[in-house]
Amino acid sequence: MGTIIRAASATAPQAVHTSDIRLAAEAAQDCLTQAGLAPQAVGVLVNVGVYRENNAIEPAMAALVQKEVGISLDYTLDRAPGLSFDLMNGACGVLNAVQVAQALLGSGSTERVLVTAADVHPGGNTRLDPDYPYADLGAALLLERCADGASGFGPVRAYSARGAVKPTGYVSLAGATGQERGQITVRHEEGWAERLLDLAADSVAGYVQEEGLAPDRTLLVCNRPAPGFPEELARRLGLDAAAVVAPDVPDPEGGEPHTAAPVLSYLQAVRDGLPDGYDELLFVAAGAGPTVTCVRYRPQDR
Repeated sequence: MGTIIRAASATAPQAVHTSDIRLAAEAAQDCLTQAGLAPQAVGVLVNVGVYRENNAIEPAMAALVQKEVGISLDYTLDRAPGLSFDLMNGACGVLNAVQVAQALLGSGSTERVLVTAADVHPGGNTRLDPDYPYADLGAALLLERCADGASGFGPVRAYSARGAVKPTGYVSLAGATGQERGQITVRHEEGWAERLLDLAADSVAGYVQEEGLAPDRTLLVCNRPAPGFPEELARRLGLDAAAVVAPDVPDPEGGEPHTAAPVLSYLQAVRDGLPDGYDELLFVAAGAGPTVTCVRYRPQDR
């Protein structure tokens, strides 16, 4: 049994003021439309977004996304209860959720898992804060079981290095004035990008060797935690630039994709079908910790 991507979607704000719940729900609804499924076809929803409107903490954002999408809201009418929960690990969240989905689908406890990722500036408009590094974006992956064991995701592996490399995002309560719900502070430590690149290059090389992947037939699908990251990662791995796909920036003034980045990269990679000569993808997400998460993926039709 394998875990495959049934549908994937990404969405950007349609208005000046936006909500992480709305963006995640729109991407989730688009996934279901692509798959021709009703919301009740989803057994589990995992939300991995980090930055939220008004710095909301409770209740779980996943429950609010579940309500917005309309997944199993009535225990007396729906054939099966729907489970939803948040899973936060920054830029690696989507791939962590894939690992959870593999366990759930493999156990037979559900047929489909919907993963949502959305980040917005706490004030609701990232363009008003030029120092905030992330874009207001949402994305979703609809995952399901596949009888073809040769297709789908391989093992998810996480790699970390000693010594914390942040960036750190936090709400400052010192001298609180009542405006903190619309503000966030993000700090990058000196040298963090170089250390993250070192870890990413070592991690990808190790994963390729562990899983016996053919580098010349594997498309690297990664995020962009720092300027020039994908290009430098390709250089260190000895890959042609065409072998690496990173998310386009929808709005250069609005920051980089964050938790939604793996989904955006995947959509770009398969938009016109995989390039000739490539039959497998290697998802790579790098972020604070420093942490790098890798997982291979073989599309069902290859």
